[in-house]
Amino acid sequence: MNSLLNGNLWDTDPELFEIIKKEKQRQRHGLEMIASENFTSVPVLQCLSSCLHNKYSEGMPHQRYYGGNEYIDEIEILAQKRSLEAFRLSGEQWGVNVQPYSGSPANFAVYTGVVEPHGRIMGLDLPDGGHLTHGFFTATKKISATSIFFESMPYKVDPKTGLIDYDKLAETAKLFKPRLIIAGISCYSRCLDYKRFRQIADENGAYLMADMAHVSGLVAAGVIPSPFEYCDIVTTTTHKTLRGPRAGVIFFRKGVRSVNANGTKVMYDFENKINQAVFPGLQGGPHNHAIAAIATTMKQSISPEFIEYQKQVVKNAKRLCEGLMSRGYDIATGGTDVHLVLVDMRNAGLSGARAERILELCSIACNKNTVPGDKSALNPSGIRLGTPALTTRGLKEADIDRVVDFIDKALKLGQEITKISGPKIVDFNKTIEENADINKKVADLRAEVEKYSATFQLPGYETY
Repeated sequence: MNSLLNGNLWDTDPELFEIIKKEKQRQRHGLEMIASENFTSVPVLQCLSSCLHNKYSEGMPHQRYYGGNEYIDEIEILAQKRSLEAFRLSGEQWGVNVQPYSGSPANFAVYTGVVEPHGRIMGLDLPDGGHLTHGFFTATKKISATSIFFESMPYKVDPKTGLIDYDKLAETAKLFKPRLIIAGISCYSRCLDYKRFRQIADENGAYLMADMAHVSGLVAAGVIPSPFEYCDIVTTTTHKTLRGPRAGVIFFRKGVRSVNANGTKVMYDFENKINQAVFPGLQGGPHNHAIAAIATTMKQSISPEFIEYQKQVVKNAKRLCEGLMSRGYDIATGGTDVHLVLVDMRNAGLSGARAERILELCSIACNKNTVPGDKSALNPSGIRLGTPALTTRGLKEADIDRVVDFIDKALKLGQEITKISGPKIVDFNKTIEENADINKKVADLRAEVEKYSATFQLPGYETY
């Protein structure tokens, strides 16, 4: 019994440990360019593997359904306090819930709390850079639970510029009359005009929610405009640019919302609605180890080192964008203000899936992604590239130039393979496996990438 409880994983389950070690080596030797991923810190990892995992604590601090939560309450209150401090918010004007398991549950808790069932929501369409949880559906199927339980109407980008069409959003909102408008992205490389979103929301009596999951680290560092000045509610994950644990946070306004004609103060009523939607509405016991990790993440986010890191993330993304454009690749919106770049592969003769696959085989991780004008989210025409993880490892602009070179070589190799295989991804993969010349070219480029990547530090534990 003691060996099961106190043994090390490498002794008690060497089969599993070997797989974990392989993943560590993949991270060390590959170039991680998925825009929603990052490498978190040792303090965060230490929280996640701590005794806090053992404790059940349903309910809010000092209002638990279980005993023994004295220190858990202290940790959650600290996480709340630091979350407000990270974004320079007053505790009198803003409240925060740090219990959501991730960003998607956080968003759904907001909808559940402040939008009645089948109430109306507007979010950026998925093919245009929005997120599934902002209400995506197709002509034949409601894909996101948001579109199943609420009535969603997407807004779009201008197909020529790739920029959000705010005038069309305003026009559509007047007809649709949403209860909630979402200012948020999953793959959109420009800063959002929160002031314009606020004007449109006010014109239609709608709440305004920002989903800053992708850019929250940039917001905390003051590198891009903050949504808090204009929004009623703000949600975020903590594991992307914020570089923390896999978790979600909801911020909501408190205090006086307005004063009516009689001089009576009208108060914001989000706090109880959102807290009760999180628990008991949608979740059970919070993940206390993750809440502790949020607390230490938020402490890190106000440090000078973190602020410099976020500035470098944007510098690297701009350099990546410039480098790809100089090689002839089309970039949606013509540039970037944030941490990501959306590359339209149509003029390069590659689908998003084939581009993603050849990059992966060369140890460069990204994801296929829709671009404006795409008809299918399952067969998209673009790839999304991000710089948070590479910047964490210490890459600067000159290093990004080298990365651009690797990407260009891989994509040109993808074009060469396509000429042999034809358009089908199954034939594309088969050609790579069976054509000896192609196989060698892929292996050679992969070796070059992995040798380069291994020269940069990777935070965390040495072997796992």
